[in-house]
Amino acid sequence: MTTAEGLSRSIAEQLKQAIYAGEYKAGDRLNEAALAVRMGTSRGPIREAIRILTGTGLVTPVVNRGVFVRKVSIQEMLEIYDLRALVFGFAAERACEHVTDADRANFESLLEGMDQAAQAGDSGLYYDLNVQFHALVLALSRSQRAHQLYDSYVKELHLYRRQNFNAPGNMRRSNVEHRKIFEAISKGNAAKAKQYAEEHIQAGRQRLLALADS
Repeated sequence: MTTAEGLSRSIAEQLKQAIYAGEYKAGDRLNEAALAVRMGTSRGPIREAIRILTGTGLVTPVVNRGVFVRKVSIQEMLEIYDLRALVFGFAAERACEHVTDADRANFESLLEGMDQAAQAGDSGLYYDLNVQFHALVLALSRSQRAHQLYDSYVKELHLYRRQNFNAPGNMRRSNVEHRKIFEAISKGNAAKAKQYAEEHIQAGRQRLLALADS
């Protein structure tokens, strides 16, 4: 990685954390000139950092208007959650056919890390490990199309899902659900893995609604 690439990725990470922290809210425009001043750099690395964030789905370009923090309506979010539940359930079911002892150890490490993050109240770390847990389930499905579909849904919701874990207790409840999914996959119980995975996504949907109503 070149120095320029490293700088752009560092700026992208700083911007991501600023968005997660609420400094930039859904619908806010990202001004390249203002960001260049804030980051103490030229507009080139800022432009590349924004391109990186566009790839994650956190921001979206609008022709002739600029780049904005992604904004999704409640109705759109609910529809995406329903679709995520179906795909994640499918992935968990298929994962039962391919899980190895090395995968089980990886799951255990992620679950332990999320327990520790929840105990420390570190929602940023919890969210990153949560994303890795879901990605591992998708990888074990051995279905590239399912993985692509799931990733496309996740990109729409990163900001909102991340904020879900700012609410007290949500991290702990989420990880209890994760452990049930893992135990079903580990035992090769495809029906339960599918059920628990779908229930986990729907529980996240309810947590999101509760957050929106608060």
